[in-house]
Amino acid sequence: MAQIRIENVRKEFGSFTAVQSSTFTVEDGEFFMLLGPSGCGKTTTLRMMAGLELPPSGEIYIDGEEVGMKPASQRDIAFVFQMFALYPHMNVRRNISYPLLSQGVPKAEVKSRVAEVARILKIEDILDKPVGGLSGGDRQRVALGRAIVRRPKAFFMDEPLGALDAEFREHMAEELRALHDRMGATTVYVTHDQLEAMQMGDKIVVMNHGVVEQFGKPQQIYDWPATKFVANFIGSPPMNFLEFDGMIGIGGDHVELSGTAVRVPVSRQGAKGKLTLGVRPEHVHFSDRSDFRGRVIATEYLGTTQIVTMATANGVVKARISSNQAIAPGEIIGLEFDARTLTVFTEERGQALLSEANEGVLRHG
Repeated sequence: MAQIRIENVRKEFGSFTAVQSSTFTVEDGEFFMLLGPSGCGKTTTLRMMAGLELPPSGEIYIDGEEVGMKPASQRDIAFVFQMFALYPHMNVRRNISYPLLSQGVPKAEVKSRVAEVARILKIEDILDKPVGGLSGGDRQRVALGRAIVRRPKAFFMDEPLGALDAEFREHMAEELRALHDRMGATTVYVTHDQLEAMQMGDKIVVMNHGVVEQFGKPQQIYDWPATKFVANFIGSPPMNFLEFDGMIGIGGDHVELSGTAVRVPVSRQGAKGKLTLGVRPEHVHFSDRSDFRGRVIATEYLGTTQIVTMATANGVVKARISSNQAIAPGEIIGLEFDARTLTVFTEERGQALLSEANEGVLRHG
């Protein structure tokens, strides 16, 4: 397998810039997610890494070799597409063995490697069936088998579970991650589904309008979003945003939220004017001691939990609480936030100011 490095890679299509100077590293053996909404540049980035698109600027390294101008056939990678891309006139065995046969691999080795892949993917019983009559899940296994049988340096996957129904998609995501762990493969995987990315990925790049907004481990990105876009895109429901007039306090190491007793430690100086306080729904607590009040406008039952939506003077707040707690629309509730879970964003660029050193409980008033 291999490490993959992307350095200042850019891609335009006419006057449209699809990818803007992206830089990140996929370590050897990682399951790496490219995450973002439609049109954010994640698939274009993957295609440049695979050699299906050539970048006009920037460098791409696979296993230490610069491959930016090399076509896909010379990069020793395997690509798995969303729509399977199988040969309909061939059975499963022929589909899986085709890459090896086209490379002139001896027939005895082809037979052995196809049998090994079929055993790994648990498709021994369908090897001689035509692919046209297979379920979506079995077709995806065949597509994975055709990629795995080549034993490439890296696997590139473009929303490979996107055509499956929700229940089976979750099952296949678990199987795909387990397969990755058994093989120790370097895998780069594109998805627009943040739950899929959080569930499967060792590292995540979050992209927006061709820009890498944040790069890190799933928990880091969830707990400490670098921008308002990331905070809003990751999480269901997403992070709450409360608007305040704010200023940097004495010494430049914290934000004082105007008209409140809230002081939040920050890692960068220079923010003045309007600030946005971000808090996850599960970190909103109800407290009779708090002067920061919200009026309940809706509740949503989710089984063991419920989402309570409240209007406050600084914006709408959603709280995730136990479904056993009785809450009625119109009720006025005091709200409390754990300072260790809060993020402060600047209004102009939406950049996070928060350090990870917050301690204590914050109450308005």
